[in-house]
Amino acid sequence: MSFTVKLALKYLIARKARSFLTTLAIIFGVMIIFGLNGVLPAVEQAFLQNMSASANQADITVTSETQGAFDSSVAKKVLDVSGIAHVTSLLVRPVIVPTAQAPRTKDGQPVASFMLNGINPESITAVLPLRITQGRPLSSSTRKCMLISTNLSDSTGLKAGDTLTLPSGAGETKFSIVGLVEALPSPGAENLYVPIKDAQALFDQPGRINVIEAQVNPGADRKTVQKAVLKALDGGYKLGGAETGSQYLSSANLSKTLFTMFGVLALAMGGFIIFNTFRTIVTERRRDIAMLRAIGASRRTVLGLILTESLLQGVIGTALGIVAGYLMCVGILAAMRPLLESYTHIVVGGPVFSATTFVAAVTLGIGVTVLGGIVPARSASRVAPLEALRPPTAETERKQISRGVIAGIVLIGIAVVGLVSRNLGLASLGALLFLAGLVLVGPALVKPISSLFARLFAIAFAREGQIAEGNVARHPKRAAITASALMIGLAIIVALAGMIATLSAGFTTYIDKSLRSDYILMPQALVLGSGNVGAGPSLKKKIQSVPGIEAVTTIRVATAKAGSAELQVIGVDPVEYPKSSGLEFSAGDPASAYHELATGRTMIANGIFASRKGVKVGQNVTLQTPQGPETYKVVGIGMDYLNAKIATGYISQANLKRDFNEITDLLIMANRKAGANPAQVKASLQRTVKDYPAFTLFSIKEFRATQKRTIDGSLMSFYVLMLMFAVPSLIALLNTLGINVLERTREIGMLRAIGATRRQVRKLVVAESILLSIVGISFGILSGLWLGYILVSAMNVSGFQLPYFFPYAGILLTVAVGLLIGVVAALGPARHAARLNIVSALQYE
Repeated sequence: MSFTVKLALKYLIARKARSFLTTLAIIFGVMIIFGLNGVLPAVEQAFLQNMSASANQADITVTSETQGAFDSSVAKKVLDVSGIAHVTSLLVRPVIVPTAQAPRTKDGQPVASFMLNGINPESITAVLPLRITQGRPLSSSTRKCMLISTNLSDSTGLKAGDTLTLPSGAGETKFSIVGLVEALPSPGAENLYVPIKDAQALFDQPGRINVIEAQVNPGADRKTVQKAVLKALDGGYKLGGAETGSQYLSSANLSKTLFTMFGVLALAMGGFIIFNTFRTIVTERRRDIAMLRAIGASRRTVLGLILTESLLQGVIGTALGIVAGYLMCVGILAAMRPLLESYTHIVVGGPVFSATTFVAAVTLGIGVTVLGGIVPARSASRVAPLEALRPPTAETERKQISRGVIAGIVLIGIAVVGLVSRNLGLASLGALLFLAGLVLVGPALVKPISSLFARLFAIAFAREGQIAEGNVARHPKRAAITASALMIGLAIIVALAGMIATLSAGFTTYIDKSLRSDYILMPQALVLGSGNVGAGPSLKKKIQSVPGIEAVTTIRVATAKAGSAELQVIGVDPVEYPKSSGLEFSAGDPASAYHELATGRTMIANGIFASRKGVKVGQNVTLQTPQGPETYKVVGIGMDYLNAKIATGYISQANLKRDFNEITDLLIMANRKAGANPAQVKASLQRTVKDYPAFTLFSIKEFRATQKRTIDGSLMSFYVLMLMFAVPSLIALLNTLGINVLERTREIGMLRAIGATRRQVRKLVVAESILLSIVGISFGILSGLWLGYILVSAMNVSGFQLPYFFPYAGILLTVAVGLLIGVVAALGPARHAARLNIVSALQYE
């Protein structure tokens, strides 16, 4: 073992508490990066395995590029291709059953999500053999019969001879279960099998299918036949099944990015802690370093000594962080496993860690630690022996602070220019420059901030507050670095609070502006195209005939593609829709846009779609439809509440029927006549819609209240994230206070020797901690407001238009969390300081 490594180990072991606290910062950051990025790959792997296992085993599967339905005559074109032996047609769609009618598992949980497979009983056995384990197979001559999976039977007790009621365009349809079939569940749903004509009737899709399964002749080359099939269909179709689970993977990828960002930010705070620790080490060992230099140690040796210490701590912290991350991942998966198995039928195994995750954890864990030690190490290596033997002068430190303040002001100035430019890239870069500038300017702000607030709590701390203020002001650089570590955590809390305020107020505004009807009939799932079964035109006519109803409008849904981008297409009545609902326009005139929507192929794009495709008013967009490519002219850009998060285009219902073959209503809105009795009208509506259990009737006031509760519940994850970011801040302050107590052991001994009580020593440490917290809170609020504004601007650029709302409650929460951190972080060091033996403290070196 080399001399440098031995000496580095000696110093680390001699300062066990400080080494532990510094290493703890690295452990926390690595644990977040490594642990959370082992959860999602495990879920994703299980999901893909489940999809693969449950996929049909046909040689060739053909679907529409839009994932929509098409005419059943297309199957004949596939059958006519040379090399195709057998073909069968299917209509496969997700279905959500109302909770009240859903079968329940043995522990009482409802099974409400199903994948309904409309099959041709005569032709399917030649392509996709279904193994019947109980009962009999389906027959085209017998209607409203069903096969269910053995898995569903085992979990709910359903068996041959029972019935299962599904929502349909006519209200509901009751199916008799005639047999059980061995079939793995689709991701998130159980498979059901019915005759294809029953499925077409249920979805109001007569003569239409959305999947073709084909068997290739023995000896024929599959790839050659596949190419021939696509050529025969001449565009608009693709090989492969319906992508029913793509939203799961998209959410997983987004979560993976967020988790990695969270871990990197945690490690960044750890970097501040390490930087401050090694700056303190260099200051504390100034005389030791001078002695080493005096007896012949080179600058390279001193540099290597400090870097070796940081490397050792980085290696130890990273190794322990990986272990802690693994255990955290195991715990999270254990908690998630029952829910995933119950609700999505996905069986998740153990953690899955990719090579990239290992590399990221090791690189960032060790890299941040070494980077944190580089600047102090270089500073230590450049000090001349004689200069190091002399105590550092205040004048030298003031010059260093002055140079940093000038650099910080320049960075903040550049950041302001980036913000006012209204360019998201420059503004985002400006946010980083602002944080860096605030760190550099920080030492100059420590004394005025601490002086101001020291006076405010002088009553509580009296003489201890004055001493604490002097300690903080005496080491402004160290105090600023500590406050900066606290600043990042609190800045994120303020930024997230701004996001919460913006999302909450913004969604409420969208509800008020885009849903103005007196009554609304909603399906069970708020995302309209996610398994909801619509109602046929007869329901709208029944509602129009209810006494006291003045106007009724509906929303219909289809899917399309614009280039490679998927698009949800909403069909509205251009005349009736603006009366009961509407869009929040960001471009185009609403009146002329709705007027043009009724003439020709025109479309109103929402902000998400317009942003992704760079679409502007007046441009043409080519949509891939079940009938082939069609060109639509964009006449406006607007958003509504229900479709604010999905790329969406709004077209007339006439065009939706002509190009997308959709005629079912998924959402119905109605206005009450002036002077009509609200209670009587609602009672009449409830009697009218009782045969449509898939729909729930709300007054608009009830719906707003329901959605407000949903929004508040969804935003709870942000509050959890806010609290989690307080942990590194607590570690940072705890680390600094622990080091300060160790560094000032002799000073504390002298205070005790001249009569200071243990209680006064404890109050001194707590007062200093609170002062440091106040400085960090001040920095955190400033940078958090900036960061929050940038986050909201990023959403606006992506097409999700929301105005920024000032987070008053978030700032109060930040102040409370910051002060709580200050008090909690001081408890351990204060107790240690108060218990120091006076004689031992005076002899401390």
